[in-house]
Amino acid sequence: MPRPKVHPANRLRAYKACLACRATKKRCSGTFPCFKCVRLGRAETCVPSPRSAAQRPTDSTHCLENGSVVSDSASQPTTTLSANPLAHRAVHDSPSRISGPSHSTVEPRPVSPETLHRTHPRMLRNLRGERVYVGKAASLSFLQLVRDTVSQYIGPSQFSHNGKSEDMLETETPRDIPPALDDTLDSYQLLAYYQAYSSATSGFIYVLSDAEAMDLLDGLLEPNTRQDKTKTALADIMIAIGAQSTKRTPSTEQAECFFFSRAQRSAFEGMLENPSLELIRLFLLMSFYMLGACRRNTAFMYLGVAVRAAVALGLHLTELADAVPSPEQHQRARVWMSVYILDLLVSSILGRPAATAALRSDTEHDSIRYTQPESHMAMSLLASYKVSGVLEEVIARMYSKEGASADVAESLLAKLKQWSNGLPGPLVEPPNLDFDEPAARRHIIGNLHIACTYHFAVIIVTRPFLISVLGVRLARLHGGSVDWVSGDSLHEEPAHSNLATACTDSALYMIQTCSEVHRSGLLLGNMCILKAFVFAAGLVLGFSMFSRREADPPLDQAYHEALEILRVLSEQSAQAAHYSEILSYLGNAVAEQRQQLMHHSQQNKSRYVSKLFSLDDRRPSTEIPGGLDPPTDISAMAPDGGMSDSWGDLQRPTFLDSLDLGAAFTGLDGMQLPVWDSFPFLGEPFQLQGRVNEAG
Repeated sequence: MPRPKVHPANRLRAYKACLACRATKKRCSGTFPCFKCVRLGRAETCVPSPRSAAQRPTDSTHCLENGSVVSDSASQPTTTLSANPLAHRAVHDSPSRISGPSHSTVEPRPVSPETLHRTHPRMLRNLRGERVYVGKAASLSFLQLVRDTVSQYIGPSQFSHNGKSEDMLETETPRDIPPALDDTLDSYQLLAYYQAYSSATSGFIYVLSDAEAMDLLDGLLEPNTRQDKTKTALADIMIAIGAQSTKRTPSTEQAECFFFSRAQRSAFEGMLENPSLELIRLFLLMSFYMLGACRRNTAFMYLGVAVRAAVALGLHLTELADAVPSPEQHQRARVWMSVYILDLLVSSILGRPAATAALRSDTEHDSIRYTQPESHMAMSLLASYKVSGVLEEVIARMYSKEGASADVAESLLAKLKQWSNGLPGPLVEPPNLDFDEPAARRHIIGNLHIACTYHFAVIIVTRPFLISVLGVRLARLHGGSVDWVSGDSLHEEPAHSNLATACTDSALYMIQTCSEVHRSGLLLGNMCILKAFVFAAGLVLGFSMFSRREADPPLDQAYHEALEILRVLSEQSAQAAHYSEILSYLGNAVAEQRQQLMHHSQQNKSRYVSKLFSLDDRRPSTEIPGGLDPPTDISAMAPDGGMSDSWGDLQRPTFLDSLDLGAAFTGLDGMQLPVWDSFPFLGEPFQLQGRVNEAG
C-alpha cells in the first residue's frame, strides 16, 4: 500500500545539499561528505552547493543544530536525520539560529564538528526477568556497540555472541542468614572491620567521623547499653561493608550476612516514616553495600530513598544553613555531598538520570563552607564533590542530544583540567606513612578513587569521538575487502582524533594507577566502584587494540593489567568475574583480528608467486613476518585463576589451535558457537551467595 503523505513542515530536510545530490535531485544527508557520496566512493568531490538568497532561511524558518529545518508554523519540531553505519563520519556544518527581519540574509556560521551517538539505550532483564533501562552513556551500551563491531569485521565469536547478552548480572538475596554469630566479635575484629569500611568508602562517602564511628562500635561491644535503634543499624551496616571488603573467610562471610540483614530489617521497621540524618546515612551505606553484592538495581533504588530524604531535610539548600548550629552544618554538608557523589557515580555507570540532577547549588562556596580542610577525608570528599558536578554536566550536555559537539567536549575537558590543577598536595601524593598502616591504606585508596573518577569522567566525555574515529580506521583497515570503500574516501576529523587519543590515554592512565596500587598489595577484597571503572577503561583499550593492525605494547600491557585486577577482584565478586570474562573474550577477538589482517596482507603481497616446498611443517600462510608481535600475548591475557574450570580450555583455544582451525575451516568460526553457548557458568571461584545470573 502507498506510504501516507507527510506534511511538508514535518519532512526531514537538510539545510544544504552537495553538488552531486542537488544535480541529480536526490535526498542529501546535509553532512560533508554526505552519506550517498561516501557510499558511492566520491567523498573527495562532495562539497556543499551554493544557495541563493531566496533559498536561505528567514525568521519564519529556523535551522536546528543538527542541520534540519523547522518552520515556526509547524506543529511538531523536525527530528534529526537518521544515523548511518559506524564507519561513516558525521560532520555537521550547521548554521546558527537565524533572527531579524525576514528580508535580511545571514550566511550560515560553521560550528564545531559533531559526531552522532552510536551507543543506544538498552533494555536488559534483571534477576526476575523484568526489563530494566540502561542509558546510552553506560558501559553496557558501549559494550553492545563493540560486540556489534567485532561481529561485523571478524564474524561470530565468543565475545560478540554471548547467550546472556540481554541479561543484567545480579545475585539473589542470601537465604541462609545466620540467626546469631558463632563467635562473639572482640574490639580488635570490630576495629579491623571499621578500618576496611573506612578505606572502601574513602573518597566517596564521609557521613561518620572517626569519633562518631567509635561511639557506635562501643554500643555493639556493650549489649547492656541501651543504644538507639538507628545507631545500632548504622553500626551494623558499617561492619557489613567492612566484612564485605575484607578478604573472604567463613567468619567474615558470616559476619557480613548477619550484620547487613539486621541493619536492613531495622531500616524497614518504621524508619521510612520519618526522614532524618540517620535514615539518609543508613540507606546511603546500604546502597554502597548492594553495589558490592552485585545488586545494582537495588542500590539505585536505595539511593533514591536517601536523596528524597535529604531533599525533605533541605540538605541541598545552602541558604538555609544558618538555621542550624555550626557542628550540625558540617554533618549535613558531609551527608549531602556523599549522597550527591554516589548518586552521580551510580547513575553515570548505569546511564540513568540522577536523582540529584538540578539539585546542586550554583554557589561554589557551599561545600567549602562546611568542611574541615585539614582532614584528608574532608579534602577527598570535597574533591569528589566538585568533579561529580562536572560529571553531571558531562551527562547533561554530551548525551542529551543526538550528537556530541567537539567544542562542548573541549570545554568540559578544560573544566576537568582546571579541577585537577587545583587539587591539594595530599590528594596527589602518597602519604608519609608506612603502607602497612591502616591510615596510609585509607589515604592511598581515597586518592585512587579520586583519580579514577577523573579518568572515568574524561572517558565519558571523549568516548563518542573514539567510536567515530575508530569506525573510520576500521573501515580503512578492511577497505580492501569492501568494493565501495577506498583508502581515500574516509578521513578523520582532526578534532575528533585528538579527543579519541585523550580517551585512550585516560583509560591507559587509569589502569596504570590501579595497577600500581595493586602491586603494592593495597587493594581491598571487594571494591564495588573500582571494578566498574576498570571495566569501562578495559573496553576502551580493547576497542582501540581491535582497530590496530599491529600491537601497541603500552596498550597491550595495560589491558593485561586490567584483566589481572579484575581477576583478583573476581575472587569475591561475580560481577568482576564476568567483567574479566568479557575482556578475555575481547582479547581473543583482538588476536583473531590481527591474525586475519596478517593473513590478508600476505595474500595481497603474494598474488603472483607462492612457496612450493619447505622442510618446515608450518604452512606459509601461518608465518609471522618480522616486526609484528605474535598475537599470543593477547590470548594469554585470559586470567588463570579467575575463569578456570574443567572445560575452559575448550572454550578458549590457544593461538596455535586457532591457527590450525583457521587453516582447516576458513570462514567457519561460527561452527564453534553451539559448543560454548550451551555450557553454564560454573566457575567455582565465583560461587557466592545464591544463584548468579550472567550479565551482558
